[in-house]
Amino acid sequence: MSETIDIESEYVTRVEGHGNIVVNVADGEVETCEWQVVESPRFFESMLVGRDWTEAHHVTARICAICSISHTTASLKATEAAMGVDLSAQDERLRKLALYAETLQSHVLHLGYLALPDLVGKQSVLPILDSHEAEVEAVVRLHRLGNDLTEAIAGRSVHAQRHLPGGFSKLPDEDELDALRTRLESAWSDVELVADLLVELSDELPDFERETEFISLTHPDEYAFYDGTLYSSDTGELDVEDYREIVDEVVVEQSTAKFTSHARESYMVGALARLNNNFEQLGPMAKAVADRFGLEPGSHNPYLNNVAQLVEIAHLIETSIVELDTLLDGGLDPQPDYHTPDVEVEAGTGIGAVEVPRGVLFHEYTYDEDGEITDANCVIPTNQNHANIQQDMEELVPTILDRPEDEIELTLEMLVRAYDPCISCSTHYLDVEFVDE
Repeated sequence: MSETIDIESEYVTRVEGHGNIVVNVADGEVETCEWQVVESPRFFESMLVGRDWTEAHHVTARICAICSISHTTASLKATEAAMGVDLSAQDERLRKLALYAETLQSHVLHLGYLALPDLVGKQSVLPILDSHEAEVEAVVRLHRLGNDLTEAIAGRSVHAQRHLPGGFSKLPDEDELDALRTRLESAWSDVELVADLLVELSDELPDFERETEFISLTHPDEYAFYDGTLYSSDTGELDVEDYREIVDEVVVEQSTAKFTSHARESYMVGALARLNNNFEQLGPMAKAVADRFGLEPGSHNPYLNNVAQLVEIAHLIETSIVELDTLLDGGLDPQPDYHTPDVEVEAGTGIGAVEVPRGVLFHEYTYDEDGEITDANCVIPTNQNHANIQQDMEELVPTILDRPEDEIELTLEMLVRAYDPCISCSTHYLDVEFVDE
């Protein structure tokens, strides 16, 4: 066992945003073990106050360029809930497809460009081209496919142009959707290439388990992304209206992002949480991918979140094909370009909850009678995972003290990367009350 360890991994690489890992061991005893979030709060919720109901989804899309469709979707659902706006079945299907497409490209980006280098002992994806050119090219094609499908529906792949409260300003071209459906069918060979490589490298994933609570949306008829009921692996169904009490955000000294807890000291959201809570709703191809890794409900190894993302990639391709078939079989109901849905502005509060690449995302807005936001709250998936990363580190570190310091550091960095954190998005608004003495 190492008697003295001093790890200060500043700005963990291959993640979005800035976070530090600090571990100090003296005389064989762990003195410090911290996951630190060091970015400044970004005050998006404060920016929303006073904004018009037509602007909220454009503002919150800028919380994250990788998950801009996700924030747009949660924002629109919150506005529509506040004002009692219903979507047509076609518009809901198009929104689902855009969300699936963004999740596909995000999962591929993380798995192929950020996590894979750890498994082959490289610092980035570029050196992997020398040994696994075909697999890297498959990653690039899958990533491009997700971006192209997003662009076809939303108008562009980052910061949707066409999503509006109540519908879409412009519908996608049916021929373009049909061509993308063909590309989705052809993508199975690329999924298989990536799966083959991950199976080959699966022994490089650390064998670590810590029992935790998993929270996600769940739905009786589908693998929940766009809609559903909140579900905890510990306590069962939860009410979305109670999300503030469920996430129970607290400020901790080591982090500019809040930590959350529910039934335990921490919980996990994201691909592994969804898979554990909704396994039976996965498509047959996705279940076949999961079976190759022996991944099944009840997995508590956070490193397998990467494998769960691959399983979801397969499911998203399957589900997107089905959704496209439904849309294209009957043809899209026409509407004029530059369409503005009819919305009757009224005062109210609404919550939008959606599953996005990194877990369940909440937006809540209160509007006055003029349609201006008077209060806003956003709880980001990574925000909900910070405490679980901390708890994992505290249990993992004592079990690996017999390893070289650089190996310990890499194992901890891989742990953080396994969660696919979007750290910048998680540092959100904090109420500050000034008290005169």
